[in-house]
Amino acid sequence: MTSLKSALQGRLGAFLSEPIEGLPEEAAVVAPSTLDEAAVILTLASKHTLPVLVWAGGTHQGLGGRVDPAIVLSTARLNTIVDWQPDDLTVVVEAGVRVADLEERLAERGQTAVLPEVPGDGTVGGAVAGGISGFRRLRFGPTRDRVLETDLVTGDGRIVRGGGRVVKNVTGYDLPRLAAGSLGSLGLIGRVCLKLWPLPQETRTVTLPEPRPDYGYRPLAVVEEPDRVLVFLAGTPAEMDARTAELGGRCERGLLWPGQPEGAIRLSLRVVPRLLREALTRIPSSWGYQALPGVGEVRVGASSFQLESFRELRHWAEGHGGALVVTDAPAEVYELVDPWGTPPASMDLQRRVVARFDPDRVVNPGRLPGSL
Repeated sequence: MTSLKSALQGRLGAFLSEPIEGLPEEAAVVAPSTLDEAAVILTLASKHTLPVLVWAGGTHQGLGGRVDPAIVLSTARLNTIVDWQPDDLTVVVEAGVRVADLEERLAERGQTAVLPEVPGDGTVGGAVAGGISGFRRLRFGPTRDRVLETDLVTGDGRIVRGGGRVVKNVTGYDLPRLAAGSLGSLGLIGRVCLKLWPLPQETRTVTLPEPRPDYGYRPLAVVEEPDRVLVFLAGTPAEMDARTAELGGRCERGLLWPGQPEGAIRLSLRVVPRLLREALTRIPSSWGYQALPGVGEVRVGASSFQLESFRELRHWAEGHGGALVVTDAPAEVYELVDPWGTPPASMDLQRRVVARFDPDRVVNPGRLPGSL
């Protein structure tokens, strides 16, 4: 046990948690149960410039640069559904609430937060911090559009709140949109208020053998895979009968969401929707994929890393205003390529914004593009 870890355990003993498999043994693992406790931890980290890795369900840790932490801040004990107002279509949850558990609870009253459909152990805080959206983005937009209010513990230990639980009352700095997709660079997203949607009367999944130019009126989602296309529909029974008859193909009741493409290497190719078809022609035949028409994303799975193919695809994507992002891969891949690609022109602005929330840059340092 290192002297630093021993010292941290002495200072943070009340918050200590069990070690997390796969993380550095030298790091002290802490799990606050309140935002005030998280503030104490981050105040100490900022004072001594100790890097902190925020750990939720561990499902999105492949995003961005690697963090070598002195402290691992787990959200496991921040796992409460704080306030659910079904009539107002809002719910307030702490960051460590599992997406699957929240959606199961909301379904009891016929509601959904429209979070990622196959979350595994993913948490609400992880989905918001990572800017992770599900297949239904085609119909409902990205996850950030449903975050009404955010309670954030900044890198130097302040607790700040932005947004509002009633949409018409939201004024001032749009902290929820700023925090969504920030990957913890502003601090710990400790609590969020989400806008909810009613579940539809009926849902169906239509499987087609090949892509089409059009998939009918406002599908929930469309997922194109190498050997099939899945079209997800929602509405009244009469609407479902008409729309499934129009599409043809094999129809099944319910939403049969696919799992992620197989492979230890996961990539996200992001382009404007009109270039999606061309993007698919540039993907090596050995890569599995899920293409999202109308969204402009191709989620890739591969068993081995093909460096030249990766570089060629990234060059093409960036040349057309897009990106090729590594979302998960073995450590050696991150040594070969930058997970984000070319930093955006807005890096100076991003640095100034981050500095206002995390002046000593201790929370998830290096995760953002440009190693910010």
